[in-house]
Amino acid sequence: MHSADDVINLIHLADRPGTSGHSVSVRVLGRSQPGILTGHDLLDCEIVIVAEESLNASFVVTLFPEDLEDWEETLAGLEARRFATWLNSGRTPSMRFKPQESGGLLVSVHDGPSTGITVTLPLFVLPPTWAAEQRDLLTRVRGIYPCEVVETSPGAYEWRRDRHSDGPETAPGQPQAPYSRRSRR
Repeated sequence: MHSADDVINLIHLADRPGTSGHSVSVRVLGRSQPGILTGHDLLDCEIVIVAEESLNASFVVTLFPEDLEDWEETLAGLEARRFATWLNSGRTPSMRFKPQESGGLLVSVHDGPSTGITVTLPLFVLPPTWAAEQRDLLTRVRGIYPCEVVETSPGAYEWRRDRHSDGPETAPGQPQAPYSRRSRR
């Protein structure tokens, strides 16, 4: 379990204060399996939707490193005021973003893998700096949770040499043995 102090936002889109009170966030709770090669770089997250006091929804999601790369590309499309989707692999809830002519944004979360529910939330008045704020959040998440595992060949993983976090103990001067999914069968 993660403490509230460990939670940071990857995404936080909200109407300006004093408007609708609507917001959509993707909150990073922590690493999925810290210290385990195959799960260390995965992030446990939740998509949180707030629409005043009438609706609060939360969807659990595990992000892969490539999902962060995809969010960066999605954000570039949104900055250009283009419709965009994110997390549309089918393994997690997906998000759709539809810019409005008024300057607002419709955000939909579809929980296809679990409940089949779709929640669409209008964000009427985003602050002018919203895109830069999202880039800053992405940079912060990447700084706190850097990729520390490298796939050396299909199904074989090892720690990056410039790794920052604590992982499995090895004897001083001894490299971490590569992990192979095939070797565990």
